[in-house]
Amino acid sequence: MEAYCMKCKTKREVKDPVAGFNAKGSPVTTGICPECGTRMFRMGRTSAHADMIAPPKVAKVVKRDGKLVIVESPAKAKTVQRFLGKGYTVRASVGHVRDLLKSQLSVDVDNNFEPKYRVPNEKKVIVKELKKLAQTAEEIFLATDPDREGESISWHLMESAQIEPERTKRVVFHEITAPAVAEAFAHPREINMDLVNAQQARRVLDRLVGYSISPILWEKVRGRLSAGRVQSVALRLIVEREREIDEFKSIEYWSIHGEFKPEGLKSNFLAKLARIDDKDPELTKKEVVDPILIDMETAAYAVTKVKRSERRRKPLAPFTTSTLQQEASRKLGFTAKRTMGLAQGLYEGQDVGEGGTTGLITYMRTDSMNVSTIAQAEAREYVAGKYGKDYLPAEAPIYKTKSAGAQEAHEAVRPTSVMRTPEKMKQYLDTAMLKLYRLIWQRFVASQMESAVFDTLQVEVTGKTDAHEYLMRASGSAVKFPGFMVVYEEAKNEDVKTEEDEENVKIPAGIAEGQKQELVRLIPEQHFTQPPPRFSEASLVQSLEENGIGRPSTYAPTISTIQQRGYVIREDKRLIPTDTGLQVTDLMVQYFPEVVDYNFTAHMEEDLDKIADGEMLWTDAIREFYTPFAEDIKRAQAEMPVTKSGPEPIGRACPDCGKELVIRYGRFGKFISCSGFPDCRYTEAWLLKIGVICPTDGGELVERKTRKGRTFFGCVNYPNCEFTSWKRPLVQPCPKCKGMLVVANKREAQCLNCQESFLLDEIVPESVE
Repeated sequence: MEAYCMKCKTKREVKDPVAGFNAKGSPVTTGICPECGTRMFRMGRTSAHADMIAPPKVAKVVKRDGKLVIVESPAKAKTVQRFLGKGYTVRASVGHVRDLLKSQLSVDVDNNFEPKYRVPNEKKVIVKELKKLAQTAEEIFLATDPDREGESISWHLMESAQIEPERTKRVVFHEITAPAVAEAFAHPREINMDLVNAQQARRVLDRLVGYSISPILWEKVRGRLSAGRVQSVALRLIVEREREIDEFKSIEYWSIHGEFKPEGLKSNFLAKLARIDDKDPELTKKEVVDPILIDMETAAYAVTKVKRSERRRKPLAPFTTSTLQQEASRKLGFTAKRTMGLAQGLYEGQDVGEGGTTGLITYMRTDSMNVSTIAQAEAREYVAGKYGKDYLPAEAPIYKTKSAGAQEAHEAVRPTSVMRTPEKMKQYLDTAMLKLYRLIWQRFVASQMESAVFDTLQVEVTGKTDAHEYLMRASGSAVKFPGFMVVYEEAKNEDVKTEEDEENVKIPAGIAEGQKQELVRLIPEQHFTQPPPRFSEASLVQSLEENGIGRPSTYAPTISTIQQRGYVIREDKRLIPTDTGLQVTDLMVQYFPEVVDYNFTAHMEEDLDKIADGEMLWTDAIREFYTPFAEDIKRAQAEMPVTKSGPEPIGRACPDCGKELVIRYGRFGKFISCSGFPDCRYTEAWLLKIGVICPTDGGELVERKTRKGRTFFGCVNYPNCEFTSWKRPLVQPCPKCKGMLVVANKREAQCLNCQESFLLDEIVPESVE
């Protein structure tokens, strides 16, 4: 038997071989070199080992040390690491680490809807690193977000990184501050599989709908279309509102105001005609109004009633996800997506000069209005110190959550400390983030303050003629005690007009019952009933919440998706359905009525809540939905007409190869390309001409969009001509200098040349609605 001699540097015959086993229990043979006497060693079983019994193998002892914490994002990891300190290693999964395969349905409908998950290629390196760290850690803490999606990410992390459940703990905190993190780590728990299954059911439902309907739309209508369980319902809301507007027939009506001068007083005031002979006036057209005006001119007027009272206005509750998105849209002009992105940054932490990053707000995906007693006490301390005890209610207010299916025991969206005022944060936060932080801070502080008090005054003026008795009313109010309004006032909802908005008249102080009134003039005014307004992102979020469609985490992605798919465009902050959006909605309503039924979608959300509460099996909820849905798929496949047409020619030749240029549809909507594709890959943007000539080179002005989807106007000859305007140019020239006019706001046009402003209804009368 030969072995290698380390001293001779060559193989030698082993002298005096002895069979045995090493420390690991593997067979070896030892001996000495016949030339130099050096000890020799050879691995492997020989005939001499045949009758020998190997010693039992010693199990490898893995030395585990330290604590591993896994969160979703690097920013959150940085903040949490700061609070935990030494002994903890904090790593980020960078979102989801496992999902259904994109290339197939990935749901086995014949095997109890078993989902097929995989780690995507871009996440394999992260999962490998987490797995390696988990093998040597004594304890593993999964600190993902405190909602169903966060619970699901924790479960997928444990599964994909092969982490033993007995070494794994789940920690949940609603704000990333030192006390909240310490409290969470002091009370860890196991992963809640009911929450995981609720999220799993949502994912499987969405996959079944999307991957079943979308291929039918590709085949029957055109490629790159998609359908989704929640997005299709949101789109239907927008489409139905558009049709309501199209079908609306405007009705004429009139109002009559009188300007009165009270006897013995200097100031005049306006009152509105409310009753004629104790009946509501029916002022339908000018021919009806004119005789009434003639008769009213002859009446003798006097005050018949003066009612003074007090009205209290309570502060609004602190923000939920829905109300935050609505208010940020109305007050700041932010899209839902931008609001959530900025809120995420505030939640995960910013460096505000406290020795590292700190979470500035509580978790931003919530439908709860709960507020912790600690936060309430701090807010009351701040208000008392800043404004005085008069601005505090006797007890801290408690707000009840309106949403029937509010997820988990979350808190409202609030600052983690009211002592971090927006003024103190100004030097640390960028402009947009500071605006959102100020909004959240002000709303929360105001919610803990005393109601505002108004003095209200209602005056009734009666005028009598031989023929009729006319009752005129005027109402006014003045702030007696501002209360919460010193901190915050809610933005006006443009879509809802209240009587308070319309009638708030300044009434002279000396007004009294029996006082005679001199009629200065009558003001007849023609009106037309208005169609319901198109949805803004704010009002759509409100409607989704009211109808129980989706949850806080789905509002922003849903609105973004229907715009990215080209089903809806956002113009002047309003959502308008495209032809494709109208067509897809009609097909969905006809062939998949349950999928786009508001009540059914809300019922599915209730089922998901039941799963989260452990009251229903997730597979039962899927089966209840899928059985009739599978029949709808078969019917649509057989009956849906093919409306698919080839690319539409535009009447120009391709500058590269001479073939016809055609309109195609891509991920971002229409574009122009060569009919010779894929041999010729010439493309150009689809430009919408607005009928205005460029002031620089005489080319056509077209509507364009930035990468972020913001509309602007530029010359068709770009890049040779670089004229651009954020504001829509008008065909009419400036009356003063003949320069280009643009729409400055709802009421005014402005000249780009002389900067003079003009009323829009004087420039373009037909543009005023």
